[in-house]
Amino acid sequence: MPQQPAPGAYPEQVWTPASGAPPTAEDFARRRQARPVDPVATTGVRAVVNKIGLVRLAPGRQEQEMRRDIEMVRRNFGGLRQVTVVNPKGGAGKTVAILLLAMTFGQKRGGYVLAWDNNETQGTLGMRAQQDFHSRTVRDMLRDLGQFQGPHGRVGDLSQYVRSQGEGMFDVLASDESATGGEMLTAAAFAEIREVVSRFYKLIFVDTGNNVRAQNWQAAMDATDQLVVTMSARNDSAETAARMLDHLEQSGRQRLVRQAVTVVSMPPSRKEIDLPAIQEHFAARTRAVLLAPYERLIDTGEPIRYGQLSSATRDAWLKIAASVAEGL
Repeated sequence: MPQQPAPGAYPEQVWTPASGAPPTAEDFARRRQARPVDPVATTGVRAVVNKIGLVRLAPGRQEQEMRRDIEMVRRNFGGLRQVTVVNPKGGAGKTVAILLLAMTFGQKRGGYVLAWDNNETQGTLGMRAQQDFHSRTVRDMLRDLGQFQGPHGRVGDLSQYVRSQGEGMFDVLASDESATGGEMLTAAAFAEIREVVSRFYKLIFVDTGNNVRAQNWQAAMDATDQLVVTMSARNDSAETAARMLDHLEQSGRQRLVRQAVTVVSMPPSRKEIDLPAIQEHFAARTRAVLLAPYERLIDTGEPIRYGQLSSATRDAWLKIAASVAEGL
């Protein structure tokens, strides 16, 4: 005796072509369309719950803001974009900002993101990033640029020079990690490397050194779509950034300054910091001023993993990333 369907269940829908011929894709699609929609209660207590929406609550304000930030980060920028992070003072949080921005965009957009250490000599981006199967740097890539000339060079070839960041969903192009080796990079070298990496990435984050007169620093400014000014919440770090903005304005880059995003990295305690004065000054000169909360993991100097960051840090850098994306 055939087994009866359970009460409320639907028997299997079988579609048989009228002609008796072998089924086609159209037959399969029509079979799918013949399936009933999921039942929805229209009477009783369940119908009342559906009607007043007790189980269909709208997201709260914080969740709505987060969704908007993610949408901003994920939007199509219409071509290659370069974000350059600057402050001539060491310890101003440039490298951390590069990593956390690249991580956030990589996580929310999914790949095609490069973090490039354009330090004129020795940089630390490669030290704070996850290690890969090789330790090659921008110097090695510059030496081997011939294999990428013309139509040559594939993304697989590029993996010999960039370091994959795994869960971070981005790659790192490290600067020279030797304190004594090699000469300073030129503007031409920056342009040649950028031409190659622009074939494989949609978004490039450029870390910069401490010498605003260096050729590769100036070349990075000329190629910038969005400037990010970083600083610790200290007067010396902020003053160095302010003087750098003076230099950029005096060299004809007023629009770059006005559209910049300022990121202030907070210390463990807010005691003895003149935060209001810093915020007021840079709010008057740049498009946005945002605070990055203190994160003990970042303070250790060890390689940074996105999954180990606190939720407060991830949320703050999503907000910063959305502000950056707004300018792209």
